Amino acid sequence: MGMKPMIRSNICLNAYPAGCEKAVRDQIAYVKAAFDGKAAGPKLALVIGCSTGYGLASRIAAAFGYGAATVGISFEKAPTEARTGTPGYYNNAEFDRNAAAEGLVSVTLDGDAFSAEMKDRAVGAVKEAAARINGKPEVDLVIYSLASPVRTDPATGIMHKSVIKPIGERYAGRTFDLVSGAINEVAVEPASDEEIAGTVKVMGGEDWELWIDALETAGVLSPNARTVAYTYIGPRLSWAIYRNGTIGRAKKDLERAGKAINKRWAGTGKAAWVSVNKAVVTRASAVIPIIPLYISCLFKVMKAMGLHEGCIEQIVRLYRDRLYTPDAAADPRKVAVDGGGRIRIDDWEMREDVQKETEALLTGITAENITAEADIAGFRHDFLEAHGFDVAGAD
Repeated sequence: MGMKPMIRSNICLNAYPAGCEKAVRDQIAYVKAAFDGKAAGPKLALVIGCSTGYGLASRIAAAFGYGAATVGISFEKAPTEARTGTPGYYNNAEFDRNAAAEGLVSVTLDGDAFSAEMKDRAVGAVKEAAARINGKPEVDLVIYSLASPVRTDPATGIMHKSVIKPIGERYAGRTFDLVSGAINEVAVEPASDEEIAGTVKVMGGEDWELWIDALETAGVLSPNARTVAYTYIGPRLSWAIYRNGTIGRAKKDLERAGKAINKRWAGTGKAAWVSVNKAVVTRASAVIPIIPLYISCLFKVMKAMGLHEGCIEQIVRLYRDRLYTPDAAADPRKVAVDGGGRIRIDDWEMREDVQKETEALLTGITAENITAEADIAGFRHDFLEAHGFDVAGAD
């Protein structure tokens, strides 16, 4: 029996297990080829939000690039008789299978990462993983890569919701339909104060700080621990809906949290960073006005220049060329950052020549020339691949 993606309003409702598994193996192969296995790196990594995208890539690179034991946390749905599981369900299972086959320790927890219960479970998993590698129960890398529509505050029990909306003014922009390729105008009303506050609660830095609190209280953080959370800035043309919108407000709070953690750790060997990553295709980016068109034009330009990267290429560069260079591995102060203290692996995307050509392409896109002028095929491929479809070698 064949399987086809079920796409509604640029949202894919199913996943192809064999494709998800093959995509994970492809990322593992890329990491093995990119590392020589001799560089200093993490020994025990905790990845909060480990099942897809940048979080999955972070776990794969730590494990198969540096041989790290990993504890991964995500909230996925198993398959039922009526529906497939979520992509992350199959990704986690394939990661664990490959880790076990190569003698790498991995512990994967499923549940609400925002809850106090999950933080307690994670401490137990860290101790379990450390015992299996005959090491101290000390995490030396914590990756915070959560993306969620809701969060229940563990202190109050109140559920908060995140929204992708502009702040202050209505936003109108173009997008395209993944199935038909048709260009549509989309308008989004400005967020209310309650929606802004809710988005910051869900996607901001408060939970990152709570994770660090829990790990420190339990005594399972290495004296030289490093923690990284991910963000996106993008070009000014997207700022009205992103950087200056509700998600951007939450990401600014994430940066606040990173600075607060570093202030707490002043004079120690520990350090925190926010890493600004490149635009990639995710389930969220597919439904944000202007972003699908921008990414399609960006891909066209970056592929022509030989600069294109997906999640795994970005994270390999983050680890190899930023966090764990020979100098930076010995001293976190040697990690290259911008004026705001952020790691920039969106540097190729934001190059002046890349942005100039991308904007020129975007300005000239019409319903008639979109297929020829923008990399719609590349965007669609990445979107489908994230759900296990259109993966080479998985029919």
